[in-house]
Amino acid sequence: MSAPTLIDGKKTAESVLAECEAEIADLKSKGVTPGLAVVLVGADPASTFYVRSKSKMCEKLGIHSVKLELPAETTQDELLKVIDDLNNDPAVHGILVQSPPPAHIDEAAIIAEIDPAKDVDGFHPVNVAKLALEDASGFVPCTPAGCQRLLTEYGIETEGANVVVLGRSMIVGKPMALLMMAKGKGANSTVTVAHSRTKDLEAVTREADILIAAIGKPEFVKAGGVKDGAVVIDVGINRVDDASQKKGYRIVGDVAFDEVAPKCKAITPVPGGVGPMTIAMLMANTVKACKQITGN
Repeated sequence: MSAPTLIDGKKTAESVLAECEAEIADLKSKGVTPGLAVVLVGADPASTFYVRSKSKMCEKLGIHSVKLELPAETTQDELLKVIDDLNNDPAVHGILVQSPPPAHIDEAAIIAEIDPAKDVDGFHPVNVAKLALEDASGFVPCTPAGCQRLLTEYGIETEGANVVVLGRSMIVGKPMALLMMAKGKGANSTVTVAHSRTKDLEAVTREADILIAAIGKPEFVKAGGVKDGAVVIDVGINRVDDASQKKGYRIVGDVAFDEVAPKCKAITPVPGGVGPMTIAMLMANTVKACKQITGN
């Protein structure tokens, strides 16, 4: 087989962000500035990094950014009060509570408290229902939305394709499956959701025309689980120890890239594939929320 097409998430994210910039400029010409509030409870290093990245992107695009870093001992009631205040803040159109919160926080209750119209993560039950009902006014979780955008950007045929989603989380797997089986561009697929309890898992993934790996296990998908000519979207971001690296570790996906790539028609690298799309789609959701809330 010829070398696979590398699906460049950075390049596609730049296109999404350019679209956002144009919409933001239009909103500002009407006296409206989109606003995003990001709430972090505790000081988990990875979460802190993600929150700062989101805030920096807001500043770059000209989105009003509210960054709330709360102590780890913040109570459930205190966090609910913060969310309620943001729900009622007219300058804030999108609210995101960085996951995962400390163990004493009921994450489902926090998500349910967010105004669905400001739920730019797309996790509120109302937005999950809208996704299932194919109601375009809802918000699609950012990572699945980014995966679908990559497929359409690279002209990957999804209509009638056998899509296997590896992983069943509410963050990626389940919404990804709903997106791909919906009617419309970048969808109309026949979808199988597989996971750690699936019998003969490798045989299931090997049937995929498009394999979307989101199982959270480093280099879990091997060459034997991918058919020739498949398209592979690797959602995984895993840190593995590697003494040969300057930092002492390397970042890998859920797919063993070096052995799988030669079998593929197209594949996302890690890093540089799905990752950049997640924050780009968050910005797009924030702009969408602002337009819907303000009627612009």
